[in-house]
Amino acid sequence: MKSLLAIIATAALAACGVETASTAATAASIKKQELEQGQKTMQQAQQKIDGAMQQVHQRAGQGEQ
Repeated sequence: MKSLLAIIATAALAACGVETASTAATAASIKKQELEQGQKTMQQAQQKIDGAMQQVHQRAGQGEQ
């Protein structure tokens, strides 16, 4: 009987570990997606800044002529 209780307790604890690992993997996946989205947003912002700077240079060049 004690062996059966020990096996049940071990199985229950192992199940908790699996759930914890699954939760951690899900959280890591979400963080990865957030990081990728942040990088995309940063690239888009940099492209807009570059485009605005080109316009400034073009207008400055037209003003000199």
